[in-house]
Amino acid sequence: MPSYRQLLRWHVWLGWIVVVPLLLWTASGLFMTLFPIDQVRGVALKAEPAQLAPGTPLVAPHVDVPIDQIALYPRVDRPVWIIRYGKTVMVRDAQHDGVVPHVDAALAKRIAHAALKSPASIVGADHFNADHAPIALRKDRPSWRIMFSDGVHVFVDADSGEVLAVRSALWRTYDFMWGLHIMDPRTRENTSHWLLQGSAGVALLSIILGGWILIRRQRRT
Repeated sequence: MPSYRQLLRWHVWLGWIVVVPLLLWTASGLFMTLFPIDQVRGVALKAEPAQLAPGTPLVAPHVDVPIDQIALYPRVDRPVWIIRYGKTVMVRDAQHDGVVPHVDAALAKRIAHAALKSPASIVGADHFNADHAPIALRKDRPSWRIMFSDGVHVFVDADSGEVLAVRSALWRTYDFMWGLHIMDPRTRENTSHWLLQGSAGVALLSIILGGWILIRRQRRT
């Protein structure tokens, strides 16, 4: 059985190994407890969804492919049918059954402005392809990111015009802290990887060893 002094030496070395993960877990966890989740998600920032005016004439879309999902969406410029089959999204004019062009920057800004309850001024717009979607979006969709002066970013689907996400500065900071907490700052999605598991295992071993040291110390006194 290892001596009391040997146990102390092991405990010190384990402490040096886990000090950084423990700091990350504690600091990021503390930050995430400071804000209600609805505030982080920006619930109070979002306007009520637009409603289609009663009596609006609609035309059923003519589609010659198997449909997985179809939904009527009252976009700011026109009502549209959003049709999904597989990974494909088709958008048709709900009043004339014509193909609707892709969303440009001007329309994306109108959609983003209407999505917020009290929008600040728009300071920029970026376009992203589906395979280069920013981490804040968490969706593999072509999109526009509309940036407001108060730090709010609204992501608009470049095909359908749907609002994909509203991200405040608080959300982005919270998301970064979450990435530190799970030790995956790149994707911020993977909660099962060797670095996290190894660090947690060493931390657990250090706690068990510390308890053993306390027991041995009590027996020595």
